Amino acid sequence: MGISELRHLTTSPRTGDGAPSALERDLLARGTVEPGDLDRAAWVQARSDATLDRILSAEGLVGEEDLLDAHARAFKSRRLSAKDLGELQQFRVDTDVERLIRHAALPVVDRDGKAAIVCCDPQSFDAIRPDLPEALSPARVLFAPRRAIQDRLAALHRSELVQAMVTRVPDVESCRTWSQRQDRRLLVVAGVLLGLVLLTFLFPRLVFGLLAGWAVFTLLVSACFKIAAFVARMAAGPPAPAPAQPLRKLPLPRVSVLVPLYRETEIVHELVARLTRLTYPKSLLDVILVLEEEDGETRDALAEIDLPPWIRPVVVPDGEPRTKPRAMNYALDFCDGDIIGIYDAEDAPAPDQIMQVVRGFGAAPPEVACIQGYLDYYNPRQNWLARCFTIEYATWFRMMLPGMARMGLAIPLGGTTVFMRRRALEKLGAWDSHNVTEDADLGFRLARHGYRTQMLATVTAEEANCRPWPWIKQRSRWLKGYMTTYLVHMRRPRELWRQLGAWRFLGFQAHFLTALSQFFLAPFLWSFWLVLLGAPHPLDTFIPHGAMVALGSLFLTIEVINMTIHATAVSGPRHRHLMLWTPTMHFYAPLGAVAAYKALYELVLKPFFWDKTQHGLSLGGAQGRRSIRPMSDGAFDFS
Repeated sequence: MGISELRHLTTSPRTGDGAPSALERDLLARGTVEPGDLDRAAWVQARSDATLDRILSAEGLVGEEDLLDAHARAFKSRRLSAKDLGELQQFRVDTDVERLIRHAALPVVDRDGKAAIVCCDPQSFDAIRPDLPEALSPARVLFAPRRAIQDRLAALHRSELVQAMVTRVPDVESCRTWSQRQDRRLLVVAGVLLGLVLLTFLFPRLVFGLLAGWAVFTLLVSACFKIAAFVARMAAGPPAPAPAQPLRKLPLPRVSVLVPLYRETEIVHELVARLTRLTYPKSLLDVILVLEEEDGETRDALAEIDLPPWIRPVVVPDGEPRTKPRAMNYALDFCDGDIIGIYDAEDAPAPDQIMQVVRGFGAAPPEVACIQGYLDYYNPRQNWLARCFTIEYATWFRMMLPGMARMGLAIPLGGTTVFMRRRALEKLGAWDSHNVTEDADLGFRLARHGYRTQMLATVTAEEANCRPWPWIKQRSRWLKGYMTTYLVHMRRPRELWRQLGAWRFLGFQAHFLTALSQFFLAPFLWSFWLVLLGAPHPLDTFIPHGAMVALGSLFLTIEVINMTIHATAVSGPRHRHLMLWTPTMHFYAPLGAVAAYKALYELVLKPFFWDKTQHGLSLGGAQGRRSIRPMSDGAFDFS
């Protein structure tokens, strides 16, 4: 609840326990803030993890300069501008620069040659004080804007931070070491391809039969896996909303949300408008727009927007690889929240989503380190490809992932609407900056280290990729990342077995091997449709005709099962118009096969290349996205 909501109360919400603080008295004496608003801010402070000045600033009641001046007067000190800060020499300490950035505290040598600590508020000084050397314990405290302090620290420690953001994950759990073995990788791939070509030339039907046999086997495993997840999901019944805990019994935590942006000039205005609809108290919300240093167009577009105090940009130093996880690793140190979330540039989250996430964490055991929301699309009527993409996402997020979680399996995360406990995220080294599906990788790293992911029935709407080539580019990046994730985690199979346990290890194999095999070997499965059409098949001389017919019938049965799962996933009121399109999902699969071969090519030659998804293609543009109506259950009405 914010100040605007509290203003509707007929009486002041202040409880009356305790005298006004020095900051309150200063602001009242100078007429900077109204007494009623100050009482309301104090009421919010007593029920949340926010400081009074953070509440006043986030609600637009007091400007940052007025607050800095008030703190300076209380400490008999002075306020510095960004220019003043740049003229002071840094006082070297052993404190980790990441902690200095998080708390916006910079030790300096003041104009008189004495040590001083530049902070944005007294609380940041209290947070960093235990990490400072004794020589700084009597140091004076100076005050400067938070962004100016963090920018100065980032400039002073640029090379250190650039190195850290690509090496946070241990070598054994990262794919970055592949860059040191490119010649070896190319040699191995060339040898395998040459051997496969030679075997195919010498024993064509044998090779065809082996590959077709593996395709059939993985198809059966995939079908059993889907059926098990589907049954588990349906047995659980409708997803339960997060428990509605009273505000006064639940001190609300600070939540930071990372929004990576790269060449998103067309949608930044809409993005900021959608973020302002979030109903979580703005004094506890810390939204960071993660920008690339070389992307001047997006930075210029943001400069035209008057951002609220709780939304701020962070510019990532240029470097390689230029990936989303690398940028988020850098921006993580600038966050001040205890919960870290991720949104994409085109996302339209449910307004109450973050409150639901906070309540979900509050009710979850400590081993639940991550909460994953549902993803949906706001342009499913645009064309056939958008419809199929929406059906696929509905099946994955509303059926498969909840079913897998209920079965006790480790699940891959989505790239957005993911919220994590900061302590667990930092313990794991955050994201692998070289993995182009950092979300799937992180989901399994969490499971390997004893954490669990919980699904939450809150929805974020995205833009469905509705053009064939952009769709193939996006899907090829996902599949390349899937292959990368599988190879990295299978470096030490015994250790993976020990960490995951037998059940989750087998689930890991079933998920990755079947998904990748089905994409790569899809042409071998398609060949069996020749039997049902009465045409000859390459394996006719090896397999009896009756067995071939049985295989064709099996494939038809599996298609019916897939259609049933798809139809169930879109049977709700917001997706019901898609049910008639579920039979066409069979013709949607070939695009995935094309993307798979593109992904394999890039895995060999360009494993860290991030093929960026193009946004802003949805029918109706901004008007279409503004027409989304939030629902009371945290979902969206797409009808």
